[in-house]
Amino acid sequence: MKVFASFSPALRRNLWILASAGLCFWAGLAGLLPTLPLFIETLGATGQQIGVVMASFAIGLLLARPQLSRLADERGRKLVLMIGMAAIAIAPFLYLLATALPPLLWQWQWGEQTFTVNGVLVLLMLFRAFHGLSIAAFVVAYSALVIDISPPGQRGELIGYMSLVNPIGMATGPALGGYLLSATNFVVAFLVMGILGIAGLIFISQVEEPERQVSERSPHQPKPLFWRLLLTPRVRVPAVILLLVGLAFGTLSTFAPLFIRETGVDLNVGLIYTASAIASFGIRLLVGRASDRHGRGRFITLGLGLYSLAMGVFWQAQTAAMFLLAGFLQGCAGGTLIPMMAALMGDRAHPNERGKVFGLVMVGFDLGIAMAGPLFGTFADGFSYRNSFGLAGVMTSLALLIFITTSSKNLAASLRFSLSRGRDVYATDQ
Repeated sequence: MKVFASFSPALRRNLWILASAGLCFWAGLAGLLPTLPLFIETLGATGQQIGVVMASFAIGLLLARPQLSRLADERGRKLVLMIGMAAIAIAPFLYLLATALPPLLWQWQWGEQTFTVNGVLVLLMLFRAFHGLSIAAFVVAYSALVIDISPPGQRGELIGYMSLVNPIGMATGPALGGYLLSATNFVVAFLVMGILGIAGLIFISQVEEPERQVSERSPHQPKPLFWRLLLTPRVRVPAVILLLVGLAFGTLSTFAPLFIRETGVDLNVGLIYTASAIASFGIRLLVGRASDRHGRGRFITLGLGLYSLAMGVFWQAQTAAMFLLAGFLQGCAGGTLIPMMAALMGDRAHPNERGKVFGLVMVGFDLGIAMAGPLFGTFADGFSYRNSFGLAGVMTSLALLIFITTSSKNLAASLRFSLSRGRDVYATDQ
């Protein structure tokens, strides 16, 4: 981390405060993963209803992503960071509110059938959708702000270091949440996650945002449309790639416990995520700095190749060791691919559009995760969870093929950029 020594004391302080906020964010978000489904179950929900409530997170995320991405460009990154962290701070208290409500059961007749709706679960769906604002806001604004304050020649290295808050928070948050639940109760576990959000708000209030660069625009010139950016090759190809990767990641995060149970392997599924977090942490220390010297393309290619390999190992896994190896490989893949995609889009976006560009690309990832459950779940019903992971490997292999052949203006340039040190023709500051 010698790069920090070359920065001014004010910049180092700003980065450490921002990283502290990031740790609070990811730990507070992930700390509810092992506790919230169990909490919903205590309110009388079935397994299907638990899944619907948990999936409502993606609804809020997808609906809010375009507006919050624009806001990050037009009103500043710090405001959007505050919105995302506020959702982390408020959501646990909203969930607890459900315990104070009386039973709300609504019934209506449709022909000869009677339908019953649990009003408390409907409220939980709304609360969960509100919780989805957190990622829609924080991830885009955090990445854009890191890019804003990074020297272009050290951008990849700094993104790699600053993105370490994700695996650290995702590893410590669930451990803390699970421990608090086993040692105390839901109330204490949720309150601590809310307090982490409040601490994050305090950190963000101390972050200093550089002055935004606003491009000159004629009063009669229409504002650029958010979705129109998706038609440009510099954005469209990364978005499609992350859509396909999102399908694979969504398969892992949704069906890994069911797959383990299907195989009969004696393994705590949480260890797979631990192996993934450890690998993701380690690889981020290496690839960021290397990408500044050797280009982003070859490392994105490496990340996609590792993702395909990881899904293939999952597909063939028969033992606990194989599952842990697959989790480790997936962590290496994600720890390489996601920071490099962030650096790539930072290279390709002007300062006044980074929020929109990041937001569009991440919509692909979000949509893939949201689609993985129903699509690959239906596939698993007919062909098994094992083959769902095989299909996920096909998706990431397709993403690899697309990147190698279409990442630049033509096939030859794409091959050079993705496999060697060919320059990125879409970069704005080369």
